[in-house]
Amino acid sequence: MNMLTAFCLGLVLCVWLPAPPDWHLLLAAVIVAWPLWWRRRTLLLAVLLLGVVYAGWRIELRLAERLPVALEGVPLLLAVLLLGVVYAGWRIELRLAERLPVALEGVPLQIHGTVRGLAATGEFGVRFRLQPDEADRREHGLPPLLELNDYARQDWPPGSRWQLLVRLRQPRGAANVAGFDAARWYWSEAVQATGSVGKHRRALAADCGWQCRLDTLRQAVVTRLASSIGPGRDAALVAALAVGAQQGIARPEWQALAATGLTHAVSVSGLHITLVAGLVLWLVRRLLRPWPRCQPQRLALLASLLGAVAYALLAGFSVPTQRTVWMLAATVAALWQWRSLSGWQVWLAALAVVLLIDPFAVLAAGFWLSFGLVGALIAGESGLRRRPGYWPALLGAQWRATLASLPPLAAMFGQWPLLSPLANALGIPLVSLLLTPLALLAAALPWAWLARLAGWAAAGFWWWVDWLAAGPQWWFPALPWPLLPAALLGTLCLVLPLSRSLRLAGLLLLLPLLLYRAPRPLAGELRVEMIDVGQGLAVLLQTSRHDLLFDTGAGDAGRVLLPVLRALGASAPALMLSHHDADHDGAAAGVLAALPVPQLWRGQPGSVPEHQAQPCRAGQSWVWDGVRFDVLWPRAETSGEDNAHSCVLRVATWRQAILLTGDAPQAVELELLRRYGAALRSQVLVVGHHGSRTSSAEAWLDTVQPQYALISVGYHNRYRHPHPLVLQRLAARALPPWRTDQLGALQLRLGAQIDITPRRQRRYWQPADQAAGR
Repeated sequence: MNMLTAFCLGLVLCVWLPAPPDWHLLLAAVIVAWPLWWRRRTLLLAVLLLGVVYAGWRIELRLAERLPVALEGVPLLLAVLLLGVVYAGWRIELRLAERLPVALEGVPLQIHGTVRGLAATGEFGVRFRLQPDEADRREHGLPPLLELNDYARQDWPPGSRWQLLVRLRQPRGAANVAGFDAARWYWSEAVQATGSVGKHRRALAADCGWQCRLDTLRQAVVTRLASSIGPGRDAALVAALAVGAQQGIARPEWQALAATGLTHAVSVSGLHITLVAGLVLWLVRRLLRPWPRCQPQRLALLASLLGAVAYALLAGFSVPTQRTVWMLAATVAALWQWRSLSGWQVWLAALAVVLLIDPFAVLAAGFWLSFGLVGALIAGESGLRRRPGYWPALLGAQWRATLASLPPLAAMFGQWPLLSPLANALGIPLVSLLLTPLALLAAALPWAWLARLAGWAAAGFWWWVDWLAAGPQWWFPALPWPLLPAALLGTLCLVLPLSRSLRLAGLLLLLPLLLYRAPRPLAGELRVEMIDVGQGLAVLLQTSRHDLLFDTGAGDAGRVLLPVLRALGASAPALMLSHHDADHDGAAAGVLAALPVPQLWRGQPGSVPEHQAQPCRAGQSWVWDGVRFDVLWPRAETSGEDNAHSCVLRVATWRQAILLTGDAPQAVELELLRRYGAALRSQVLVVGHHGSRTSSAEAWLDTVQPQYALISVGYHNRYRHPHPLVLQRLAARALPPWRTDQLGALQLRLGAQIDITPRRQRRYWQPADQAAGR
């Protein structure tokens, strides 16, 4: 068991390293060190014999039992740990070899492939996964799995085969201090290229194998449930519980589930798989009871395992379902041989199998939540001499599950619902004992009234979730890494049946995680965070006691913007919307709905309702904590295009300044030069209009004289920003641009000097041209 633990630990450590080690050298080190381990063993035995001569035959027996185990086990465990690192490094190398070549990014390719899994209708089209034909993979160097987006929203039946014109790129995502890491998620899903589908597409004859038939069955169930229940979240929830089709659940529903801690309840997980296995076990035992010679116990065990595997496959065989299937397999194998395995042995066996099959499962939040919660439940029951009663056991299990979920939720989502215990106490029985059986019956039986009954139960569940989602949340800032291992150790001390002193020590280890607050700038200093929002602009300006958000970017605020604001401690920022373009104020409504905004300015009507904001006007000025804020544009009589109404803001400390212009065109820049002249000088310039040729005039750059030029821009955006002409102007002034599409979010500290730090970290799962950073 110890060796298996060491192997899994080495594998997990390797996968989370920023860059994989050279597994060839590690394997050679293990092979070379193995004889040395045996030589050390011989030496230890010789020392043991000397001890026997000195102390007599009674000491010999005791040392023979203990000394080799205590001293020889450590080198062996280290060797097994290195083997885990070697295995993970080898798997990383294999997947890196499948990565889409950078030379193929954006190049139109005509490929042939088969749709895998169920398509999902999203905000910008239909997303589906395509497995390219082997001939196309060899010809173009394509990875084995692509995720494509169809803006035309065509149907993509699972198992169908197509000839498509696609444009691909390596998976990318925003790189911020907090929020969803899309590149890491795509890597864990084995998706090595994303892209879009062109207009040229032709259906081909499909060779439907078992995977195709299974996906087709899942799609048929989803379609039938939607037609019986009606479109909406009720049918989506029933389909998710029946066949694991979570794609139909919309983002607002996912946010409500996250706000209550019930996200795990709507995915096919351990509780649902175990429920199906238990029902099959009970049914087969009842049917075979009259024939004892058939060994009904063994046949029932085998049938329950097959039922669990069938349900897991129908649900997509995700990490939670895999964990439960392997645990059930280990338990069935032990009972088949009439052997007794502890809960830890079953848990560890399932962990090892999952990691051997897919070591990159550790990059997904679901892995830590699923294995962590089950491990906490097992830990609480280990070593107990007397089992508690039903209600104490139930409350204790809920307490341990809540504690075990705290560190991963704080680290990965920065959120912990305070009503999570109440939501789980009532939500889990409702889903497991009522909704899941109804969903499975509705999927198996073609009765519309049964599907509608499941839909009514789902409606009740959503009502419960909506009511609880308005409850309080514990938001965590960006956490320093030492707090996480301390919190994990503290959680382990609290969930294990240990002494009171050790539990008190566990509480002390957990308290820093709960009490930590994001550090603030000193008085007179300014901290700037240019948030990576893709093709758009969002800049957070922080003084020692105040926050100002300049623009919000586009899309849903809860996806990128709100996690960053909460991670940086900006829970109630003032808001300035430069003008009414979606890439500048598109997420404003989400910010206003989620956070208390004490003050709101807008450069142009239409960004927000008129009664909520005051207009930006040249001449507005204030001082926060020794930092001066000056609005330079627009004037009350400003007219013309939308960009001409952009708010222009200059923020200055006692030695440094930053200038933000939104999308102000060159005409506005020239007018500002005429009015302010050399007073515009700023060490940091947020380049106007994302580097468009309509901004950043020669005279403007010569007068402002920036030392740092920042460009907020999306990777390979359709506007081709930044324009080569603007880059040439910056290069002529020895101003290398700091770009969010290359470096991720940018953090600046303006005080006695300027410090700038890119947020994109060096990770092997990052795209090849971004992994190295600046």
